[in-house]
Amino acid sequence: MKKRKEMNEKKMQGSVALPAENRDRLWTKDYVFVCMANFMMCFAFYMLVPTLPFYLVEVFGASKTVVGIVLSCYTVAVLLVRPFSGFLADAFSRKPVYIIAYFFFVSIFVGYLLAGTLLLFTILRVFHGMAFGTVTTTGNTVVIDVMPSSRRGEGLGYYGVMNNLAMSMGPMIGLFISTGGDFDTIFMTSIISGSIGLIFALSVHVPRKIPQTNNKIWSVDRFFLTQGIPACLSLLLLAIPYGMTTTFIAMYASELGLTANTGLFFTVMAVGLIVSRIGSGKRVDRGLITQVIRQGMYILLIGLVCEAVLGAAASWSIALAYGVYFAAAFFIGFGYGTLFPAYNTLFINLAPNNRRATANATYLTGWDVGIGIGMFFGGNIAQHYGFVTVYRVDVLLALLSLIWFTYYVTAHFNRHKVR
Repeated sequence: MKKRKEMNEKKMQGSVALPAENRDRLWTKDYVFVCMANFMMCFAFYMLVPTLPFYLVEVFGASKTVVGIVLSCYTVAVLLVRPFSGFLADAFSRKPVYIIAYFFFVSIFVGYLLAGTLLLFTILRVFHGMAFGTVTTTGNTVVIDVMPSSRRGEGLGYYGVMNNLAMSMGPMIGLFISTGGDFDTIFMTSIISGSIGLIFALSVHVPRKIPQTNNKIWSVDRFFLTQGIPACLSLLLLAIPYGMTTTFIAMYASELGLTANTGLFFTVMAVGLIVSRIGSGKRVDRGLITQVIRQGMYILLIGLVCEAVLGAAASWSIALAYGVYFAAAFFIGFGYGTLFPAYNTLFINLAPNNRRATANATYLTGWDVGIGIGMFFGGNIAQHYGFVTVYRVDVLLALLSLIWFTYYVTAHFNRHKVR
């Protein structure tokens, strides 16, 4: 009876049970390696986020609208591949899917060095988005597999810190290198960073999992967690401001005359993201998931309002504008940092253990759709109405998300959560 009970406990975890002394241990070798793989991948990615708009303008002569279209192609590709990558990671062994996607993600940086036309660059961005969508979905699932369920919120928080550290360093270094117009060095640095991350990913041991039992191969629920749709919509509305901010904030600052150390916006934003993780993950593990998400939304709104009044602050004085600029960065970072692990845990708690990757794919799909919308419409709005209107729209969208989450998503989650 005791042996049968232990076997059932293994099945409930969805993977091979860890030894008793390691069951609640978070900082294992595998957890550290997958966190480092995430950091190196995100560093390679974030170096390009603020620099690609300048690259497209300087090298290909693209307009703001074209910049938005080209950059949004990346996110559209991520969006299209998410459901299938979640299905693959649930249906087959996760590590091979993770490694293959990681390899292609790194390889496509080489293509950027060779792309001589805007069309070829855009095609490469599409394939890069597909690789990124797969590697982030499987990586997000692998880290859940190698951590104890009792410390999931905390573990996801620290895993996200690797992303935040990369966000603080990547854009700043990328913008520093790009000041001399040396975009090839940016691409080479991304290749090196991604290659080191691939070595870490290869070193991770991923526990065995229970395969999916759903025999309806083409059912929507096989590729998308339908119970997560309400939360997905709320997250999408929050992702649009993120896409607009990370893509266009450097251009907006330059337009206002804030030319000194604008790359520090991402560093300050990352500081806010990291500081927010100190207590939010542990609160999530105590079951305060929806409360933590709402708290993050309130803080995020403060940052978005700061962005919306940045132009007015610049008209008063440059010193005041810099203060508002960096205040926006901190509060936006703190708000999103509070939201991320809580939202991720919310989706995981809506799914059985053998559909973790599908839950992650749904969570990340909502995020990707929002970022893509933000990139595309941010460029269009800025072209016709200016950046001030862009960030006023951000405030409105965040308010709508807060209202939707408070009055519908919270009750829906409490009715349908499985743990």
